[in-house]
Amino acid sequence: MSDKDKMSRDDFEDMEDMEFIDFNDEVEDKKSDEDDEYEKESEYEDVCFICRRPESKAGRMFKLPNHISVCSDCMHKTMDTVSQFDYQGMLNNMPDFGSEKNAKGHFPNISFVNIADLQGDGGIPNRQKLKKKKSKEKTEEPAFNIKDLPAPHRIKAQLDDFVVGQDYAKKVISVAVYNHYKRVATGTMDDIEIEKSNILLLGPTGCGKTYLVKTLAKLLDVPLAIADATSLTEAGYIGDDIESVVSKLLAAADNDVERAERGIVFIDEIDKIAKKKNTNSRDVSGESVQQGMLKLLEGADVEVPVGANSKNAMVPLTTVNTRNILFICGGAFPDLEEIIKQRLTKQTSIGFNAELKDAFDKEKNLLKKVTIEDIKKFGMIPEFVGRLPIICPMDSLDKESYIKILKEPKNAILKQYQKLLELDEVRLKFDDSALEAIADKAMERDTGARALRAIIEEFMLDIMYEIPKDDNIGEVTITGDYINGTGGPVIEIRTERIKEISEKTE
Repeated sequence: MSDKDKMSRDDFEDMEDMEFIDFNDEVEDKKSDEDDEYEKESEYEDVCFICRRPESKAGRMFKLPNHISVCSDCMHKTMDTVSQFDYQGMLNNMPDFGSEKNAKGHFPNISFVNIADLQGDGGIPNRQKLKKKKSKEKTEEPAFNIKDLPAPHRIKAQLDDFVVGQDYAKKVISVAVYNHYKRVATGTMDDIEIEKSNILLLGPTGCGKTYLVKTLAKLLDVPLAIADATSLTEAGYIGDDIESVVSKLLAAADNDVERAERGIVFIDEIDKIAKKKNTNSRDVSGESVQQGMLKLLEGADVEVPVGANSKNAMVPLTTVNTRNILFICGGAFPDLEEIIKQRLTKQTSIGFNAELKDAFDKEKNLLKKVTIEDIKKFGMIPEFVGRLPIICPMDSLDKESYIKILKEPKNAILKQYQKLLELDEVRLKFDDSALEAIADKAMERDTGARALRAIIEEFMLDIMYEIPKDDNIGEVTITGDYINGTGGPVIEIRTERIKEISEKTE
């Protein structure tokens, strides 16, 4: 060893006085800064571009250009695939760059993928991402507090402002919702687990089933998903999967799983998935859907696609527990009244205590006498009906109900048209004879409250068209003769407008 390579004792002493930099501390500081920036970057979880798993399942993501994130598993698989690439074989088969054919120096038949072409500028949209769970330190209060939950009579009083009639249905739903969210807020009471009480609404078309649930969810400020049972099919067939019902609730909760697990799901047209009678083909949209919804109604962990209706779509999946989700099913059940009549008149028609076959033909609210046996005979399987313990029949609408619907609710149909004409500085009035005529026409159509808007649209068309033409019109009164087509509306001219015109002429 030469003298130059030797170090003197003085050199070691000088090194002892030097301050060495701990690179591990720098790396940790850098990671902490990156973590802070990463948390502040977005309130949504990152989704792997390859396997579509969210960050909560796949772990921390690798960031690539153009807002692309890849999980560690997919990144390692990709690197393993690249490491197995035969570079030596490619080098042996390299072309002669000196030749005229490959004078530009390009590899023949080799094309490289541009990552920027795979994704748009915005990356995966937020509707297909899950919201990050908030830390326990940041959460101030639970979403539902049992002290702040309104009592059943207050819930019904609020429903009375928007929904006319249906006192029994409003009372049943108010009590069921109150008990359900008490159960959600408390969890268990003295180690006794309270079971969930789902609701089955029965009523003719247009009696207010969907409107009642919409109003309830708006008053409680909880996420609501309204699904249609007619589009649901068994898994593997064309149509929406059964899990798409919960996927709509997750979208209504802005992809927040914790908030979605306390929401309400209303499945409309539930009578359309009844068992098909006298058929030998596979019932993929009837009994099979009922069987698939059993665990959904009772409470289970369901794999739900985020932002899509099918699991086959290239979207991330998340797990939602349906234990605290209140399911409300509604249907018209059009032939159920005939089944009830058969059960009530099944006694012999001979003798003193005989029941006539037409004894219940004029019964208006025959659905109130419904039993579970009638629903099972309609085509609903016993396991499905057993998971809907609260059966709530709704009243059919009569003439008085139609008149109340026209004028009493806060957002009544007549008030909507009066507001529209107020924008043109015109007052709109309806006589009592006009309200009775509209109610009579609605009862003839037999389509429920939906017929009211259709009738009003017909006779209001000419009025809404002609009034903006003349600025002198100040008030329009709709009469019963105008509804029946035997007269016209009463139009009053503005007196102030006439005075202004007379002053100008003088």
